[in-house]
Amino acid sequence: MSPVSHPLDDVFLLGGGSPVRRLGYGTAQLTGPGYWGPRGERREAVAVLRAAVEQGVTLVDTADNYGPGLAEELVAEALHPYPDELVVATKGGVVRTSDRAWHVDGRPERLRAMCEASLRRLRTERIGLYQLHRLDPEVPMADQLGALDELRQEGKIRHIGLDTLTADQLEQALSLTGIASVQNRFNLLDRSSDAVLRVCEAHGLAFLPWFPLADGALTGEAGAALTGAADRHGATRGQIALAWLLHRSPVLCPTPGTGSPVHLAENMGAREVRLSAEDMSRLEGLVPARRTRPA
Repeated sequence: MSPVSHPLDDVFLLGGGSPVRRLGYGTAQLTGPGYWGPRGERREAVAVLRAAVEQGVTLVDTADNYGPGLAEELVAEALHPYPDELVVATKGGVVRTSDRAWHVDGRPERLRAMCEASLRRLRTERIGLYQLHRLDPEVPMADQLGALDELRQEGKIRHIGLDTLTADQLEQALSLTGIASVQNRFNLLDRSSDAVLRVCEAHGLAFLPWFPLADGALTGEAGAALTGAADRHGATRGQIALAWLLHRSPVLCPTPGTGSPVHLAENMGAREVRLSAEDMSRLEGLVPARRTRPA
């Protein structure tokens, strides 16, 4: 699929009504290996979260199973009371039992309990974007989304999002309730969710690509092909990879994560990179996509 031609817009209207800057911040890297326990000093994580907002981030993406619970607590410690323009997104539906063990649980009563726990940890009465971390194959989709819809009607969440699903599943979900966002893996190396992206574009849904830097691969050896573009634009490989996402589609809203203030500032610098149509075409040719799991 060729790059989408559009003016580079810095703001996306989440759910049609919540403006967020398209380059956000993800909190997974504030936790340890396997997203288990702390990664470093608590004060350092708090400082990075505050720096992200100071540098213009208005979408912070976290999850109840990062830590587990720790990332949400850090968000609250660093940013509560939340600025009016800040949307805090979190996820539920995955239960972690160790750094290598987890299972999906989409039973309505469990989703409600998870959401209530996230509300307490985030110290808020309403979550801006609550995302189903994984669809539970053992529970009807209508029951899972019905539970989230009830929470929305009660005012406990504002927008509903979904994580890791196919285009057909997304279309089915849209027939059941209003969806504001999708999170699937998507980056220069993995474009297997092109079909999901097209559905998001058609319905005006935010697409929050996880692993926007291919879990670091695009800043390492696999990103060597980005060096030419980086040199031309006076940027880093990581900035080029993020800029490619921002230019690729107006609904893509990457939320790269880091525990480093230096890397945070580098990531935010991707907003200043302007790629031409030639740049976009050349990048897609230089970095062949690994279409491992079509969606």
